[in-house]
Amino acid sequence: MWPEPVTLSSTHATLAPLSQEQASDLSEAAADLQGLWYTMIPTADGMAAEITRRLDLQAQGAMLPFAILDRAGRAVGMTTYMNIDAANRRVEIGSTWLGKSAQRGPVNTECKLMLLRHAFEVLDCIAVEFRTHFMNVQSRRAIERLGAKFDGVLRHHMIMANGSLRDTAVYSIIPGEWPAVRANLEWQLAKPRAV
Repeated sequence: MWPEPVTLSSTHATLAPLSQEQASDLSEAAADLQGLWYTMIPTADGMAAEITRRLDLQAQGAMLPFAILDRAGRAVGMTTYMNIDAANRRVEIGSTWLGKSAQRGPVNTECKLMLLRHAFEVLDCIAVEFRTHFMNVQSRRAIERLGAKFDGVLRHHMIMANGSLRDTAVYSIIPGEWPAVRANLEWQLAKPRAV
């Protein structure tokens, strides 16, 4: 299996292999995130099913799901390597969400740094992709702040739960860009944060 399950740790967050034991924490974290029509955040009641779905995709070799743990070891969100293309050493970092308590701090930046470092420095990826709904401006800006380059838009890429058609904005980072992206993420994490 490529990539193999792994635990990645940093100062403010740990990425641990996803399991049903985290369902209660994740349900609590997701409870106040509902209502954004352009995202696909699991509901608190649907968390166990979402964990099962992601673990089934892992068994098929299409996804490597993680729970995002805070410093106290509480699961506060999810992220994945998805759309895995082992033959071409490509992954997408996606299906990411964080509970409100973990937003606007260093957790998401640290998680992206850990996932990108592992992808480029351990897995030897030739590209790491990011995708989001074209209308999700907050997510698009966050991806751009990582240093990912805009590749284009997949028009009418998906049918959303509400029946609307999703145009998907696609971004990527390639190995030659990784040193600058890494330096920028490390700099962002080293900056003093307003309290």
